[in-house]
Amino acid sequence: MSKELNDLIASELEQVAEVVEEVPTSLLNSQLVVYNDDFNTFDWVIQCFMEVCSHTFEQSEQLSLIVHYKGKAIVKTGKMEKLKPMKDALVERGLSAVIDQMVTRR
Repeated sequence: MSKELNDLIASELEQVAEVVEEVPTSLLNSQLVVYNDDFNTFDWVIQCFMEVCSHTFEQSEQLSLIVHYKGKAIVKTGKMEKLKPMKDALVERGLSAVIDQMVTRR
């Protein structure tokens, strides 16, 4: 992989914190996790994140890079009843997605 591509990826990953909204952890109890695979294209994963999770193109692109290079990414957090239809929709589109329970702080 070229140095330019590595630098671009590192830059994109650093910007993730600036793009994704922060939500108080006391309001969350589940997280939607997507795992990397060897058959879905970046374009398809980005499109799925935009359509299913209502992410911007930039958020979707950055999340797809995290999934690819880290092996997985938390793509959405919230209540189980909100995340379950999203997980099902991502799985129907061929992505590997699960919902993990989070321990909520009180």
